[in-house]
Amino acid sequence: MAGAMNGLSDFDRGLLVGLLVGEGSFGGDGKQPQITLRMHVRHEAIFRWLQKCFPDSRLYGPYHHGGRSYFQWMARGTTLVRDVLPLLDGVLDERIDAHAAQRLRDMCDRYASYIERERERIRVLSRGGDTT
Repeated sequence: MAGAMNGLSDFDRGLLVGLLVGEGSFGGDGKQPQITLRMHVRHEAIFRWLQKCFPDSRLYGPYHHGGRSYFQWMARGTTLVRDVLPLLDGVLDERIDAHAAQRLRDMCDRYASYIERERERIRVLSRGGDTT
């Protein structure tokens, strides 16, 4: 997993984008944006890989109800803005998948003020500043 941004190789980054295009949900809770990935428990290794790549993200499950068994991975708040969104910038666009690109754009537009505030907070912290 060495090389590209965030310590992810080009392959790892491509795998992340593919997972999010195929199975991801781009939304939020009304206060902050989030990306959610929900898949069957047989894909547990992928979820463990995501946790290793994004240790500040959250993994929930396994859940078993309604005849389904699944894990749910979520990236929101700082980990979404600092770790995940930069990996999607300039990559997840209409050339790859217009529908997923639009969902990502809609999420970023809806939560633009939150994302900008978080980016500024991250910039201040990276310079050793105090955000209080």
